[in-house]
Amino acid sequence: MVQQHKLLIARRGLAALVFGCSLTLGSGCIGSEPEKPAAHVSLATHVTDWRDEVIYQLVTDRFANGDLGNDYRVDPNTLGHYQGGDYRGVVDKLDYLQELGVTTLWISPIVKNVDADAGFDAYHGYWAVDLGSLNPHFGDLGDLRALVNEAHRRNMKVVVDIVTNHLGQVFYYDINNNGQPDVSISGSGMPPQGSSSSATSSGLAAISEYDPDYDPRGIQAFSSLGQAGPALTRFFDMPEIYRVPPLPEIFQHPESYHRRGRVTNWNDSNQVMFGDFPGGLKDIDTENPAVVEALISAYLEWILKTDIDGFRIDTIKHVGMDFWRTFGPAIRQRLAAVGKTNFLMFGEAFDGNDTLVGSYTGADQFDSVVYFPQTFQVFDGVFMNSGATSAIQKLYDQRAANYSSAPQAGGVGIPPDELLVNFIDNHDIPRFLWRSGDVGALHAALAYLFTEQGLPCLYYGTEQRFHGGNDPNNREPLWWSGYDTKNSTFQLISKLIRTRKKYTALRRGSFDLTWTTDHTGTEPDAGIVAFERKTADGDYALVVINAQSKQPSETSATAGGGTNMKVSAPAGATLVDALSGNPVTVAADGTLDVTIQPDDVAIFVPTDAYVP
Repeated sequence: MVQQHKLLIARRGLAALVFGCSLTLGSGCIGSEPEKPAAHVSLATHVTDWRDEVIYQLVTDRFANGDLGNDYRVDPNTLGHYQGGDYRGVVDKLDYLQELGVTTLWISPIVKNVDADAGFDAYHGYWAVDLGSLNPHFGDLGDLRALVNEAHRRNMKVVVDIVTNHLGQVFYYDINNNGQPDVSISGSGMPPQGSSSSATSSGLAAISEYDPDYDPRGIQAFSSLGQAGPALTRFFDMPEIYRVPPLPEIFQHPESYHRRGRVTNWNDSNQVMFGDFPGGLKDIDTENPAVVEALISAYLEWILKTDIDGFRIDTIKHVGMDFWRTFGPAIRQRLAAVGKTNFLMFGEAFDGNDTLVGSYTGADQFDSVVYFPQTFQVFDGVFMNSGATSAIQKLYDQRAANYSSAPQAGGVGIPPDELLVNFIDNHDIPRFLWRSGDVGALHAALAYLFTEQGLPCLYYGTEQRFHGGNDPNNREPLWWSGYDTKNSTFQLISKLIRTRKKYTALRRGSFDLTWTTDHTGTEPDAGIVAFERKTADGDYALVVINAQSKQPSETSATAGGGTNMKVSAPAGATLVDALSGNPVTVAADGTLDVTIQPDDVAIFVPTDAYVP
């Protein structure tokens, strides 16, 4: 490992010569002076109702390269290394995003990271080392402010990804107490020499002082004589890759971490809560009040410096509930005191357990959560695999019990159960098309994403039919696509978003399923899901989707077993499909029989509300 870091240093020195990175350049270069403190900006509330928004998640390093001056460590042939995207690039492509129709940008973590570790780069932003400085690969504070300001000028919002669970690999555990990080192997795995073949084997063990296995006592030191008490934690001093004692200074104290080693059993709740993430990401002691205040202050400062509009918060299930009940209210109260409200905070609990994910929407916690249970059960189970749409009903029936129906005090004013962040895929799971390869199924899933209740979130590159597999292959540079706006997937997304904006019911209405089915074959209603969206003011929309991809020659209808779909629109009313302009009429008995092609959608609105 030490040899690897020496090689990284040598490569970095060569890159500095190639790109002119020296002390004459600004904050974009390794070895440059630390960024000076900057004054706060004027704050404002830029959101009226978060239900009106459409989020676009982008990996900053992979979206657009607007400044070649910060392109050090870039390796276009290796997705595990920096690719060159930055804040200026995002500004350059805001026209592209507006043509697509998105209104909120969720950008990668912004703070300075340990730049490289074990042959990979921190292009993703999840290896923090200095919570008070920016990652210079993406630009300086002026560049970030320019992005936020230009977004606001266009009535777009900016959400920043943050991490409170861990820092990067900023220290090692000196298990053998020799003052250097080691990876050692002990034992032979063979019976002792000269013994019988039935003798007990000598145990074979590998010990990494960078990333040792979990120990509930805390990582222990030992020598040839046996146990030697808790291992010392030693911080690195490798400024050439920002692998240095972390900031704020409180994170230079061992007591700010749990120091129990990496998780080896994800079914052990203690390991999940107190263990380091594999790869050496050091788990922060979020029960320590001084640490809690340091995290609140550090991340609040970025809001005050940039006027961003929200936080997406990483790895929330690895942090105790008491922390969230302190962190959220503190951020909201301190922002309200300086005149900024409606600041969105949504959390990521990477888990399919609906009860667990919903538990983070209780009082004084999150305005919303990333809706992983739906991704696994609906977008994967139903749309990707042509599963029974009754799974949608089954998941929805759990919502009232699992998610709060009360807005957070001082939050965004919308109950979490109406504001779940819906997504098809993201940077942590393989893309939909890698797992499916079916563009028609993707289009049906997109139709559901942009018409169901909640806050739709589109992962960058979906509009370009990217189909990468597991990380880092699902984090492709968007410039590979040429930013094509003419392909059918981009056009469909743009049309769905425009339609969503036209009709209030599709954004703010209630959600009532009117047809789901267990059928997935050639039955008349196979693959059908239909639902109504209604507001208290009388706005109405009826959405019908055929999620059936396995029978591409078969149409399906909102009828079966001798019954037709009941709707709440008045008998005799004429509804118009907002996408095609085709009309249908509600029967005298209040039913509606709609036939839909596979992977297609119809969005019906009252005739007097229809906008061509």
